[in-house]
Amino acid sequence: MLYVRSLAFNFVFYVNLIVQMILWTPYYFLSPRHRAWFVPKFWSHTSMWLYDKIAGTKSEITGQENLPEGSFILAPKHQSFWDAIAFFPFLQDPIYILKRELTWIPFFGWYILKMRMIPVDRGSRSKALKAVVAATRQELARNPRQLIIYPEGTRRAPGDEPAYKYGIVELYTQLGIPVVPVAHVAGLYWPRRKFLRYPGTIKARFLPPIPAGLGKEEFMERLIGETEAACDQLLIEASQAPNPPPMPPTAAKRLRELGSDTRPEPSA
Repeated sequence: MLYVRSLAFNFVFYVNLIVQMILWTPYYFLSPRHRAWFVPKFWSHTSMWLYDKIAGTKSEITGQENLPEGSFILAPKHQSFWDAIAFFPFLQDPIYILKRELTWIPFFGWYILKMRMIPVDRGSRSKALKAVVAATRQELARNPRQLIIYPEGTRRAPGDEPAYKYGIVELYTQLGIPVVPVAHVAGLYWPRRKFLRYPGTIKARFLPPIPAGLGKEEFMERLIGETEAACDQLLIEASQAPNPPPMPPTAAKRLRELGSDTRPEPSA
């Protein structure tokens, strides 16, 4: 049943995306931008509902009281496609930094451009970072917005060694706005590069904001320390759930380091 439910969810997930993108097109492009946000946020909610009903995986996101008013940086762990769609409905006017090539995709690229996301060209990282800072400053000067950036850049397996990039330090320092870390272990349930979707409850938590104005080293130390400590706790909770998901080698290794035994993998 695991394979059947996973296959069914993956199929319905993308059908839902395509159908909604087409059906909502008139409303989306004729509405002011602040009203048009209803469309992607509604798609996110329906995707999470389908994930629950078909794959048997609930999403439990807490800590909304830690989201500041106005502009800030949201810094989630990046383990899965789940964390790319689960958090922006909680934000008033989010911004994503993404590859410019994505804006060339019919419909999807038009949707991105409508929301004034920040496309970057592949090439020199230093030039790209300067362009991102300049574009983000321009957006924040127009309206309070929330920048979503994944500090580790690419998706990493649950329990893997942290590999935070320096880019978020520069953004934090130059933009002068707080950073809200986000902890989760969604990769246990919606693994990267796999089609299987394991049942259970994905728990994610918006952590207390790191205030603006800290030194670079102090900020990075707090970001890594607070995020990883919360992820460790969520990993332990997931491993001790009544029907825990399979633990990848990185998660099993981390649990041993934390002194928490893993349970046997459930049968498919």
